[in-house]
Amino acid sequence: MLELDHFAIAATTLEEAVAHVEEALGVPLQPGGKHQVYGTHNQLLGLADGLYLEAIAIDPEAVPERRPCWFDLDRFSGTPKISNWICRSDDLDQTLADLLVEAGTPVALTRGDLRWQMAVPDSGILPFDNLFPALMQWQGPHPAPRLTQQGCRLMHLVVSHPDALALRGLLHLNDPRVVFQAGPAGLRAEIETPHGLRVLA
Repeated sequence: MLELDHFAIAATTLEEAVAHVEEALGVPLQPGGKHQVYGTHNQLLGLADGLYLEAIAIDPEAVPERRPCWFDLDRFSGTPKISNWICRSDDLDQTLADLLVEAGTPVALTRGDLRWQMAVPDSGILPFDNLFPALMQWQGPHPAPRLTQQGCRLMHLVVSHPDALALRGLLHLNDPRVVFQAGPAGLRAEIETPHGLRVLA
């Protein structure tokens, strides 16, 4: 069984990604850290119910250990957007073996004292035009309890794709917040904030 863990907002720079989120939601993000393996860095926003979002970009000062970059960040261009959603599993190896699509190979990752494995395709690009969730397994503490709550709660994460129903059918995900919608490929988050309902895309 998969569980929604978090989602990522990508940009060409971390500053752009952070500004995009803060302008859309009207709340500040917190410092995150660096991911040495892929040479990226992030900032975070804690959401209710143990969720969070991350603003992420390639760190221009980093020397990555692996390429292509996860989340297809090597090819990112244009304005900031929600680029990926991430689901966790208690048994990542078995989850990947049971899938009918190729969702990547587990890569051991760290940030500070956080440890996890994430399935990353050799191309860096996930199925369904990168709209298939990145799959992961935590191997220690989860970052969400460490984040200061800013009064934000995810109401819906809308996964739009021409083959949205086929995508939904591949996932053992029972979460009413995740809505699959036939349409152009993209992600949209409807988030309740201290300033009312806001939409982040």
